[in-house]
Amino acid sequence: MPKAGIIYNDIKPTAIEVAGELEEKLTALGWEVCKATGVGGILGYSRPEQPVCAAKIEQLIPPNFDTNVKFAIVLGGDGTVLSGFRQLAPCGIPALTVNTGHMGFLTETYINQLPQAIEKLLAGDYAIEERSMLQIRVFRSNTLLWEALCLNEMVVHRQPLTSMCHFEIEIGRHAPVDIAADGVIISTPTGSTAYSLSAGGPVVTPNVPVLQLAPICPHSLASRALVFSETEIVKIMPATPNQLVMVVDGNGGCYIFPEDRIEISRSHYPARFIRLSTPEFFRILREKLGWGLPHIAKPNSVELP
Repeated sequence: MPKAGIIYNDIKPTAIEVAGELEEKLTALGWEVCKATGVGGILGYSRPEQPVCAAKIEQLIPPNFDTNVKFAIVLGGDGTVLSGFRQLAPCGIPALTVNTGHMGFLTETYINQLPQAIEKLLAGDYAIEERSMLQIRVFRSNTLLWEALCLNEMVVHRQPLTSMCHFEIEIGRHAPVDIAADGVIISTPTGSTAYSLSAGGPVVTPNVPVLQLAPICPHSLASRALVFSETEIVKIMPATPNQLVMVVDGNGGCYIFPEDRIEISRSHYPARFIRLSTPEFFRILREKLGWGLPHIAKPNSVELP
């Protein structure tokens, strides 16, 4: 019996309803279906008095989701996609992402197109696009405090009411650099259109094997976004006495103390997106972010008498 998975946003009525309908349809067609909510992939936050809170990366896999699952259908917005891949990537399960949210930058199709999408999915008429994910780890001395998978970006920044911070950053074998800023972002090409873009970083097409460092409000005209090979391991050490905050993919993280260090590397677990047609990244940029729209001329000026 073939096996499929469904991950859905359980605070969106539409996602809940569609998840139930899909389970009934697939079961009637002879599929074994396992369901889980996207909550299981949300990282949560640590507290200053208890910095260790995260489960191991592989412990986020939902019950009954394993390598026998041929595909999963993720129902929600971009947040559900981000949490869903933290649950699916360690098993290598490809996902068809269906937008029931607002932006849906990471989704492949919409609810009103789902019948046709399911037909192609069951017929095997699709391709799989792999996107790099990051492994984020926080150490104190040699003790691992916190770890997570990341599809978009890792951000470490100052707390409210504290001053600008210094970060000592090592990228691979290169000499350490000191960046004075409100924070720093390490992003994947997938995340280059998220927080990094707002911080002035460039857009990177998904097939380019690079990572990006973008300072947040840097205190130097020379501190600008840097693009480097995804094979490099990044180490970030706070060069400030202040307590910092780290956030991963916008929905979880932990406090960073002066004696801590953050290590970022490309994970050997990629996010595997199911594509029903050939990906066209520039079209997505145009439709979602308005990039590259044709210039509209101003109306003819009216001559005053």
